[in-house]
Amino acid sequence: MACLNCPRKCGVDRNKSVGVCGVGKEIIVNTHEVFMFEEPCISGINGSGAIFFSGCSLKCVYCQNYEISHGANGRKISPSELVEIIKDLEEKGVHNINFVTPTHFIDGIISALQIYRPKIPIVWNTHGYETTENIQKLCEFVDVFLTDFKYFESGTAKKYSSCENYPKIVKNALEIMVKNKPLIWDGELLKSGVIVRHLALPQRVDETKKILNYLAENYKDKVVVSLMSQFTPFGECDKYPELNRALTPREHKIINKYFRELDLMGYTQGLSSSTTKYIPKWKN
Repeated sequence: MACLNCPRKCGVDRNKSVGVCGVGKEIIVNTHEVFMFEEPCISGINGSGAIFFSGCSLKCVYCQNYEISHGANGRKISPSELVEIIKDLEEKGVHNINFVTPTHFIDGIISALQIYRPKIPIVWNTHGYETTENIQKLCEFVDVFLTDFKYFESGTAKKYSSCENYPKIVKNALEIMVKNKPLIWDGELLKSGVIVRHLALPQRVDETKKILNYLAENYKDKVVVSLMSQFTPFGECDKYPELNRALTPREHKIINKYFRELDLMGYTQGLSSSTTKYIPKWKN
């Protein structure tokens, strides 16, 4: 069957071959763990039950999970085996089950959730490059959308992720997420709703401002905004000189000041976040 799971719509029969995502139909999990490094309203004090999938339909050249997003490192599992992973994490007392880069395995993940639905929220931790059809389908199963908003400019999206339609796609997907998942809090934890992440890139201060402004104009007080300054050269950054460094103190100061001026609800990061210590130890 032709795969149309992501906006690339590569049409590959992933039962027989691999798609643009680099993997076939069978779920591949590299690691799962109690993860403390998500936003505070997700990690809380007990951590998030993160399940890291291999492969990716976006494949950004600077991806901090490059080893698994650009490869198929990990263990092939069935939906029933995914259920056992979910149960294991739930028993460890995590605040939620966090599917990380899950888009290309949406069918298998939904099959698992039809077998077993945990008593804690489900987080869909996505790059934002999602079809509106998938988001509509996921609303029955997902409580929190933790979505990236990577690019505002088509040229940037094309250069670093080979998808110049990313800005349009992410806006359409976000609209449906927000419409279906209003913010619901359980104390300091997010029980339902949308978190929008933006990883600020070197030399892209103006683009970061455009994204923050778009969120302020369209979704103020409707989403939690996470402005991330943790960019660390990774993957293929040596081929892109402008990406081969962390943010400068000046860039960091400008974007954080703009965030405050817009009075957005959410989080910012210090420059000390630009480190590899928050990246899991991947399994070969």
